Amino acid sequence: MEKQEKIRKAYTDYVLENGTPPPSVFQFAKKLKLTEADFYQEYTAFESIEADIWLAFFTQTVLSIEADPVYQTYSVREKLLAFYYTWIEALKAQRSFVIYSYRRISDAPVAAMPIAKVRPSQTSSRILQPFKEAFLDYVRELLAEGRESKEVEPRPFLSDRYASGLWTQTLFILHFWVHDISRNFEKTDTAIEKSVNTAFDLLGRSPLDSLFDLAKFLYQNK
Repeated sequence: MEKQEKIRKAYTDYVLENGTPPPSVFQFAKKLKLTEADFYQEYTAFESIEADIWLAFFTQTVLSIEADPVYQTYSVREKLLAFYYTWIEALKAQRSFVIYSYRRISDAPVAAMPIAKVRPSQTSSRILQPFKEAFLDYVRELLAEGRESKEVEPRPFLSDRYASGLWTQTLFILHFWVHDISRNFEKTDTAIEKSVNTAFDLLGRSPLDSLFDLAKFLYQNK
């Protein structure tokens, strides 16, 4: 773990100072007084370092919110709000690196990307994949809890897509925050609140569900 942290810090410092990844694993490892073999015991490529950093943001966030006893009393909607607010705080601590990595993930200059656009390349990025998998596991547990508490309505053909929809929401929030120039990123807080509330309004029971139940009942008893 100590060696991983040493590599992650050195990599972060290098890319922020130079704007690009190191030219080779050999040169990078040599500066750290490590052999290539030492490096490859921890990481398979520079991309895997970035992937580990993104996963660490997620892990740090979940550990922080779950350590708070109050979190366990929250509704599922409130738990997801707490996650996003805490996650953004974790990203703030390394905003320069996040923007650098985000630009690589998005394959476009940050300033050139529309605020509301989430590029498809983000979804399939190898750098974000470990974070994505961990996030999906986390929200699937929240959704299961939401079904028990009736905050989430199970729907044929749609329920299996709920988690993926929340991942897309996560990309949207990340994208919004990267572009946010408001004081203390206040607009990001508003975007989080509105997007989560909208998501749970859609995930919860609606008049359409009641109409569907009635139609189903009438069909079965005609």
